[in-house]
Amino acid sequence: MKVQVLNSGAQKVSEVNLKDDVYGAVVNEALFYEVVKMQLANRRSGTACTKTKGLVSGGGLKPWKQKGTGRARSGSIRSPLWRHGGTVFGPRPRDYSYDVPKKVKKEALKSALSMKAKDGSLKIFDSIELGQPKTKQAMELLKKAGLTNALIVVAGQEPNFTLAARNLKDFKVIDSAGINVYDVLNYEGLVMTKSAAEKIEAMLQ
Repeated sequence: MKVQVLNSGAQKVSEVNLKDDVYGAVVNEALFYEVVKMQLANRRSGTACTKTKGLVSGGGLKPWKQKGTGRARSGSIRSPLWRHGGTVFGPRPRDYSYDVPKKVKKEALKSALSMKAKDGSLKIFDSIELGQPKTKQAMELLKKAGLTNALIVVAGQEPNFTLAARNLKDFKVIDSAGINVYDVLNYEGLVMTKSAAEKIEAMLQ
């Protein structure tokens, strides 16, 4: 698969051959569900917590004697039946994270990249480095390329652009090592530097 390589002025300077088994694979949308569901589950904090009657302060003294009062027997004012008592079977801190096989993750990412490449949403830049970390300059560069909403993948060599673009609400900049299915699908466009595209190829083979 041949893709145009653009410069910082959004002008074609060359072409790059992308490997078909990474950017031209068969799109398997069923894998998107499995991997995105896993990613969202792994982000859950799981910090909801309630107190059982043993955790609620107080209640150490028996309210009244066991027999002879005519009232129902009771051992603690922190019983779940009482106001201010403990909670029965309430939520406790837990870990919602789980994992899917590495092969499933790889195939899902290949499918996501291939889908972006096939519908023309993938753009490759030779470099997107800026002279200064200015958000205005980053926005001008992206507008020249016709981008309004995109995930930008760099190879750790564009510090000024990374700083400049982090204030843009419709764009996200990540390192090639952190590329994932959720972010690729969550944005309309996909922008990569040439070196980032090559690193991702090597990572997925």
